[in-house]
Amino acid sequence: QVQLVESGGGLVQAGGSLRLSCAASGSFFSIANMGWYRRPPGKQRELVALITDGDSTNYADSVKGRFTISRDNAKNTVYLQMNNLKPDDTAVYYCNAKGLVALSRGFGDYWGQGTQVTVSS
Repeated sequence: QVQLVESGGGLVQAGGSLRLSCAASGSFFSIANMGWYRRPPGKQRELVALITDGDSTNYADSVKGRFTISRDNAKNTVYLQMNNLKPDDTAVYYCNAKGLVALSRGFGDYWGQGTQVTVSS
């Protein structure tokens, strides 16, 4: 299995920055795409940023120019640098990864427990 643990969430004022980290551990052959999702209060979960194992990236329009996703494959870790945070960024942020844990099963979808990001104005 793949265990994903997020860190770096917290409280910050509007205009501030946070850096989220998500480390993958467990028994797996490889990790493919990794991404960050978020669920604002009272809203549906949405994709924030995605990065492939080839370092191609994709961002939600609402965070383009402010957030940067990156990964360190040697550490099986994905990061989300969040700059110029806005109150609308307040949400629980979830790490997602596509992991190969058994050749017979192909890649599976794994999720972290979530980390709270609160942006005050």
